[in-house]
Amino acid sequence: MSGHLFALVDVNNFYVSCERVFDPGLEGRPVVVLSNNDGCVVARSAEAKALGIRTGAPWFKLAPLAEQQGLVARSSNYELYGDMSARAMEVIGRFGAWQEIYSIDESFLGLPDGDATAAVEAARTVREAVRRHVGLPVCVGVASSKTLAKFANHVAKNNPGFGGVCSLGSMPAEQLRRLQERLPATEVWGVGRRSGEKLEGLGISTVADLRDADPAWIRRKFSVVLQRTVLELNGTPCIPPIDERADAHQIMFSRSFSQPVGSAAEMREVMAVYAQSAASRLASRGLRASVVTAFAGTSRFAAGPASNPTVSVPLAAPTDDPIEIVRAAVNALGGRVAPDAAYARAGVVLSGLTPAGAPLQQELDLFSALAADHDSPAGAACPDEAPQLSEVLGRVKSRFGQTSIGLGRGGLSEPAAWSMRRQFSSPKFTTEWKDLPLVRG
Repeated sequence: MSGHLFALVDVNNFYVSCERVFDPGLEGRPVVVLSNNDGCVVARSAEAKALGIRTGAPWFKLAPLAEQQGLVARSSNYELYGDMSARAMEVIGRFGAWQEIYSIDESFLGLPDGDATAAVEAARTVREAVRRHVGLPVCVGVASSKTLAKFANHVAKNNPGFGGVCSLGSMPAEQLRRLQERLPATEVWGVGRRSGEKLEGLGISTVADLRDADPAWIRRKFSVVLQRTVLELNGTPCIPPIDERADAHQIMFSRSFSQPVGSAAEMREVMAVYAQSAASRLASRGLRASVVTAFAGTSRFAAGPASNPTVSVPLAAPTDDPIEIVRAAVNALGGRVAPDAAYARAGVVLSGLTPAGAPLQQELDLFSALAADHDSPAGAACPDEAPQLSEVLGRVKSRFGQTSIGLGRGGLSEPAAWSMRRQFSSPKFTTEWKDLPLVRG
C-alpha cells in the first residue's frame, strides 16, 4: 500500500449501461432493469430516476404509464452482466499496482503516488480504456484512503463538471471543505442510516462534522470501525487492499418460480436444472463439494398448506461431477414434496468445498479390489480411464453455450412453465453463440 493512491473505479448505472452497449437506441431514454420474474425495479438509468421511479417500484404499477413516459423495461440478464463485469475488471486491472474487485461494478485500484496531475491523467486513462474496450462508462475517484476514494467517486458521479474523474489531491482545500460541509454523514462509506441518526443526535450531521470528530471519542461511542472511518476521512489509510477474498463456504443457486410447482415430478425437473447451474459455478471456481443441500418453499402469502423441506446429502467423496450432484439433488427431496402444496421457490446449495486439485483420500474397498483381481479380464480399462461424461458436458457447454446440452430438463432448449419469467430479456450477447451480435457493413 505504501507509495500508492487508492482509486475507486465504478461503472455508472451498471445493469442499464450493459444493456446500452448492445442497444445504443436506449441511450438518453428512461430504462429500468427488473428483478427475478420481472417483479420490481432493481436498476434505473439517470432518465428513469428523473421521472421519480424508485428502486423497488413494482413493474405492474409502472407498466400502464410506460408507453406514455417512453419507459423501457429489461429483464435481468445475469449472464450478460456477469461477463461484462469480468471484461471491465480485467481492463481496469491492467493499470494498477494492485486491484481489489469490490463488487460486480466496483474495483479499487492502486495508482502511483505521484503529483496531482499524474493521478488525474492515470484515472482518465483507466476511464477511457474501459469505455473503448468494453463500452461501459465509469467514474473514478482518487484519494489517499479507501473512504476518501469512495467520497471522491461520489463527487465525480454527481458533478458532470469533473468529467467522470475526481482526484482529491488536485482539489483546492476550500472546495473540498465546502463539498464535505454540504453532504450528510450518511454519504460516507460504511455509515448507515441508523448510525447516521445516532451521529445526528450527537451533533454530527455532515461529512465535515464526522471528519473533525475526535477518533477516540467516536470509538467509545460507536466502534473501532467508525473510528477507522474518521481516520480515513483525514487521509490516514486504515483499510488496506485485500488481495484475495476468503474462500466461499458454499455455492447456492436459487430462484423463484414464475408459476407454482405442485408435483414431485416437476420438482425433480427443478432440482435437475438448478443442480446443474450450481455445478457449473462450482467447476468455474475450481472447487469440489462434499455436501448437496436441496430446499423448496411455499409462499407465506399463498393460500393452502405451508411446506419448506430442506435435505442435506453427504457425498461419498468431494466432487465437481454434475451427474453426481444432480442425482443427489433430485433424490434429496424425494418424498418430502407435499402433494397439495404450491411451491414458490427452490434451490441447491453446495458446501464442504475444497480445491479441485487437492488430493482425495480414498476408502479401501477390499471386495472391489478382489473382484477386480479375479474377475476382470486382463487389460480391461479402469473406471477412471473411461471418458467422463461430465467432462464432455463441460466442453460442449464452454464451446456452444450453457443451454446447448444438459441432463434431463436442463438439456431442453424450451424452458419449463415454472422457469423464471424474463419477458423483456435482451439476448445473451457474449455468452451464447446464437446470440452473438451481427455487424453488417
